[in-house]
Amino acid sequence: MRKQEAQAKEKTLLVFNCHEPWVYQLGALGYKLDIIIGLKGRYLETWDEQMRPMPPNSRLITLPQAQQSQIRYYCIITHNITDLLDIKHRHEPRLMVIHSTFEGRALEESSDVVPQDMKDTLKKYLKLIGGHAVAVSMLKGKSWGFPEDIVPFAVNEDDYLPYSGQTSSGLRVCNFIEKRKTILLWDFHEKAFDGIPIRIVGHNPNMPGVRAANSWEHLKRMLQSHRFYIHTANSELEDGYNMASLEAMAAGMPILGNRHPTSPIEHGVNGFFSDDPVELRKYANMLLEDKILATMMGREARKTVIERFSISKFKEAFLQSIETARQKWKHRKLNR
Repeated sequence: MRKQEAQAKEKTLLVFNCHEPWVYQLGALGYKLDIIIGLKGRYLETWDEQMRPMPPNSRLITLPQAQQSQIRYYCIITHNITDLLDIKHRHEPRLMVIHSTFEGRALEESSDVVPQDMKDTLKKYLKLIGGHAVAVSMLKGKSWGFPEDIVPFAVNEDDYLPYSGQTSSGLRVCNFIEKRKTILLWDFHEKAFDGIPIRIVGHNPNMPGVRAANSWEHLKRMLQSHRFYIHTANSELEDGYNMASLEAMAAGMPILGNRHPTSPIEHGVNGFFSDDPVELRKYANMLLEDKILATMMGREARKTVIERFSISKFKEAFLQSIETARQKWKHRKLNR
């Protein structure tokens, strides 16, 4: 085991920054990380410390530095075709991580690209370069035509504070809601929680009074203190959970939301769900009035996330995805 850990520390991954909470997970792999910042389209040019501290054994570099680096990277972690093109002159295995459904991304970006054309182009390009695709969920993998390798993201339950639920309010963490309203079923959210005390946290410049957490520690304290967590999503565009809702479960919060086939919530056990906003509001009020019930359900939510979304499972599966990418790269070189 120690020999494997020592070998891992000698290897370095080149990682395009995308969503800091997801990239932070890669610290569990044991590799060194060169994280590319200053990318176009990002709301922040550097690493967002408000979301996560930097992973262990990592450093920040620019794209030109990455393109010219003399390091022989063990694998390059990308998130879209632009990333793949940006490192086309490097000669290392590459892995593309699919974080969203094609339909959801097209809606968010107001794109008029023909879906099948885009999917075919990506599949052909990955085959051409010997790249490998891994998706964070089956819904997202199928959406792009890559259902073969699925590695759900994870949480480490030991990172979170013991639940108190002392604040009689719901909590929801979400960035850029304005352009994601259809994906998030935001109209339903507003109807269901009208008149209910709810704290929204995240980067949402068009929403007065809504701010991101000051730090990950600040977010943990909010997860600890608020009574319940909300996750609503269109089942054709987004999963019935995200990293924030899994964090909430790890912190011992019960979850409220709409019915969703991929939700980890069991109605009446670790949360409540309903497609009727009036009924969901009733459940919210029930939890606001009964902290003991919220605590019991949150305890079950924590058990669920530990069983289904452990960091050890993520590590094992993602290390295998990297090895698959390396095999495809090697096979591509042999067939040239």
